[in-house]
Amino acid sequence: MKPAELREMSDEQLELNAVEAAETMFRMRLQSQTDRVDVPTMKRKNRRLIARIKTIQSERARASKGSK
Repeated sequence: MKPAELREMSDEQLELNAVEAAETMFRMRLQSQTDRVDVPTMKRKNRRLIARIKTIQSERARASKGSK
């Protein structure tokens, strides 16, 4: 998901996407311990998605804090 798409989302949608990506990372971590992972690059994509979401959330928090 591109950063521009993430910036258009509401805070609730961003949080849901972050939770979903974290759950996917957890499942993939378990799968990698027991079986072979189907798509190994998916771990990197989810990790980067979580980082993008957290960056946007912190930008919004900083912007709202600064405007008060």
